[in-house]
Amino acid sequence: MTQSDVGRRKFLKAAGTGLLLLRPELVHGTPANSTVRVGLLGCGGRGTEVATGMVKNAGARIAALGDMFEDQLTRAKAHFDTLAPVDSSQLFQGPHAYEKMAASKEIDAVYIATPPYYHPEHLAAVVAAGKHVYCEKPVGVDVASAKRVMAIGKQAEGKLSLDVGFQIRQAPPYVELVRRIHEGALGEITCGAAHYFASFIDRPAWPNASPTMLRLRNWIYDRVLSGDIIVEQNIHVVDICNWIMKGRPVKAVGSGGRKGRTDPGNNYSHFNVVFTYPNDVHVSLSSIQFGKDYFDANEKFFGTNGVSESPYSGRLGIFGGDSPWTFGASAQQAPSGGFSATGAFSDNLAQADPEKQRSWIESIKTGQFHNQAHLGAESALSAMLGRTAAYTGRAVTWDELLASNEKWESGIELEKLV
Repeated sequence: MTQSDVGRRKFLKAAGTGLLLLRPELVHGTPANSTVRVGLLGCGGRGTEVATGMVKNAGARIAALGDMFEDQLTRAKAHFDTLAPVDSSQLFQGPHAYEKMAASKEIDAVYIATPPYYHPEHLAAVVAAGKHVYCEKPVGVDVASAKRVMAIGKQAEGKLSLDVGFQIRQAPPYVELVRRIHEGALGEITCGAAHYFASFIDRPAWPNASPTMLRLRNWIYDRVLSGDIIVEQNIHVVDICNWIMKGRPVKAVGSGGRKGRTDPGNNYSHFNVVFTYPNDVHVSLSSIQFGKDYFDANEKFFGTNGVSESPYSGRLGIFGGDSPWTFGASAQQAPSGGFSATGAFSDNLAQADPEKQRSWIESIKTGQFHNQAHLGAESALSAMLGRTAAYTGRAVTWDELLASNEKWESGIELEKLV
C-alpha cells in the first residue's frame, strides 16, 4: 500500500466507528448530513467526467452547475439529476455564473473546469467567498496569471483546501516509482526524455455561432484561451518531470510550429523543447496534437544506475542497474487517440482521478487542507518557459520569464455575448 492508501483506510475506519467530527466552518452541514456539496463550474467533457467521479469515488454531491452556455448546462443537469437532483435555483448561466456560484450558500466547494484563461479570475472569486476549490490545470496561461494564483494561494493558506488538477501525482504506480527514484534507485540522474503525442481533438461545427462564440466553444484550439498545447495538455508530463527532479527548470531552448493542423485556431501542432534543470540535467520534451487516433505519453530518466519509464499505458518501472522494479499491473495495450480528451484513463492511470478526488474531499472533511497553488503555478510557468523558447527561437531563462510579467488579453467582452 502507498501512504495515501494507509491514510485513507485510517480515515474510513474512523468514519465507520463514528469518530469523524466535521467542524461546521469546514463543511456547511451536520454530522448527520456530512456530504460535501460541490458546484461544477464548466460543464464540458472533462468537468462532467471528474465531477461524476467525485460523486462515485468520494461520496460528494454535485449541488450546483455553472456554464457560459445554456445547452451545456441543460445537458449537465440531465446527467447529474440521475445521480442526485440539482435544484433549479443552483443553475448559473452566463459571464457571471462563477460569481453567483461562489456566493451560493448551498455549496461548500467548487470544481473549476472552465477555459484556462479564466481560471485565475474564477479561482479568486471562489477563494474570496471562503469555499474550497479544485482548479483544473493549467492555473493560468501567462506569467501574470500564474503569479496571481500564487497570491491567491497565500490567501487560502490554512483556511481552505485548494487543489490543482495534477491527478497523476496520486496514481499509485507513479507514486511508487518517484519514491524509488528519490531514494536513489537511478543513481545520479544525468538526462531525461519525455513526450506527449496526441491526435487532433475534434469539436462540433457550430455553424450558427459568431467568430467570438466559436473561440469560446473551441477554446482548445485558441492560444490565448488555452495557453497552447504545451501549457494546456503537455503540462502533465512537464509536471511529472518537475516532480521527479524535485524542482523546476532554469532554462529552455525550443522550436515548434503549426504544420499539420487543420482547425481554424492558432495553437501549435508540435513542440520540441530541451529544459535545463539544476546541476545541468537536460530533459527533452516532444509533443504533437494533430492527426487521427493516436496517443502515447511517457517520461524516461537516465541515471548512473538505471533507467525509469513512466508511460500512461504500458510497462512502467525501473530497468537496469541494481534496483530493477516493474509495476505489477502495467499493461502493454496502448490507448486510442481519444484517450486524453475527457480524462477517461486506464492502465497506469486507472486510479489517478479516483485517488485525487478522494484526497480532495477527505481534506475538506478532516480539515487537513491542501494548498497546491504554488505547485500549480510553478508547473504552468515551467511549460510557459518551454513555450516562450519555442516562440522566440532562443534560449530563455526562468528569471527572464518571470521578469517579463507576460500578460495576454483575449479581446473577448463576455458581457456583449449575453
